[in-house]
Amino acid sequence: MKITHDFEVSKPLPVVWDFFQDVPTVAQCLPGAELTEDKGDGVYAGRVSAKLGPLSASFEGEATVVADPATHSASIKGKGVDKRGGSRGRMSVVYQLREAEGGTGVDIEADVNLAGAAAQFGRSGLIREISNRLISEFADCLEGKLSAMTVEEAAAVQAGEVKGLQLFFKTLGSRIKGMFSSSD
Repeated sequence: MKITHDFEVSKPLPVVWDFFQDVPTVAQCLPGAELTEDKGDGVYAGRVSAKLGPLSASFEGEATVVADPATHSASIKGKGVDKRGGSRGRMSVVYQLREAEGGTGVDIEADVNLAGAAAQFGRSGLIREISNRLISEFADCLEGKLSAMTVEEAAAVQAGEVKGLQLFFKTLGSRIKGMFSSSD
């Protein structure tokens, strides 16, 4: 499934680029993510956990990050397995930073492949809508870390867990609202 997102951060491109190069700090802004090991050469081990309604998954795996400073972009390739639930996932993400009025634009293109029980959310289109909410939380965390006045303040800013029922019902509410507004 292809997913695209874009958002803006009110900081200059060099500041945002430097932030994105600090993968452990970026991981703190990814809801449900936990970096467990820096294996070197841009390879990281970690876990992404989510509980969505009756399904909970904790994907453990690796991601490889390859940055291109000349274009202010990077590619991330990752794969993981939820040993308990039997689901598997692969993802390929490319992000590009660009100058924007008042700050920096961040463009994200992702290709996510799920197999097993987690794949049912991809078929319903729910993953796309949930990803919109998660990217919004990521952008808020990023903005908070970059706006912090001290190192301690920045360290305290972190994304929360992926709260399944709350996230599920907010997303479902958005879908329902969208159906009614499109019929006007």
